[in-house]
Amino acid sequence: MSHQEQRDLIRAGQGFIAALDQSGGSTPKALAAYGVDAKAFSSDAEMFDMIHAMRSRIVRSSDFTGSKVVGAILFEDTMDRDFDGQPAPQYLWQQRGVVPFLKVDKGLQDTAEDVQLLKPMPDLDSVLQRAAALGIFGTKMRSVIHGANRAGISQIVAQQFEIGAQIIAQGLTPILEPEVSITIADKPDAENILRDTLLRHLDALPADQTVMLKLTLPETANLYSSLCQHPRVLSVVALSGGYNRAEANARLSQNSKMIASFSRALTEGLSADQTDAEFDQTLGQTIDEIYRASIAG
Repeated sequence: MSHQEQRDLIRAGQGFIAALDQSGGSTPKALAAYGVDAKAFSSDAEMFDMIHAMRSRIVRSSDFTGSKVVGAILFEDTMDRDFDGQPAPQYLWQQRGVVPFLKVDKGLQDTAEDVQLLKPMPDLDSVLQRAAALGIFGTKMRSVIHGANRAGISQIVAQQFEIGAQIIAQGLTPILEPEVSITIADKPDAENILRDTLLRHLDALPADQTVMLKLTLPETANLYSSLCQHPRVLSVVALSGGYNRAEANARLSQNSKMIASFSRALTEGLSADQTDAEFDQTLGQTIDEIYRASIAG
């Protein structure tokens, strides 16, 4: 597996990153949207089997290839499973040409100073070592901003970069994800503060280190252009954040150099009841729409 080839694919940005990393808390909602009622499973093990079946169906679909989907973020349970009898990360890269990433966070702390920091990850180094051995290229960790609070945003960015340094030390590329909630009244102010805080931390990174950023689609188009152009940034990807696919794609199209990393917007319209032909057609149309929005501008 060529690490440099994967870096080049991500840096080129000619496609988007699929977020297939629903965790225990978000899996029931994802399955419900897919048409699988909670009554269909009676344990976490059964639930994870069902979400893995959905993910397997997605990654095996004919349009799910590196020509439009340059990366995919996996949940740890998925990383440890197989697609078509091959370890999931290896299948993505070797069979589909898709760069594999891993969600490493363990959830969020309670809100303080208008932000939710990451919960402690005491076993992070061992997870990173196992991920690297399985062929994972990079990682993702999500924390949330609920208001334009400078002190809180400073804390959230500092924590993301601190843990990012730990990830880089293990040879992986971190996706730092300080999500700004789309429902807050002062979203534009929070985004301005976040951009400036991220720039200060990026300027302080050693010349041999790079990160990726996963950010909420901003209220002002191209607000994050300085981040996209920063020499320490491999790529800036956008989360859908609760926007439906049409809205997310419309906003993304206005932000040059940002590419999608959608979850709910990617699986919107997919159903367990669809035939394989119907499923593939729906997913193919979705992939094409998100791809075009990602390369616009």
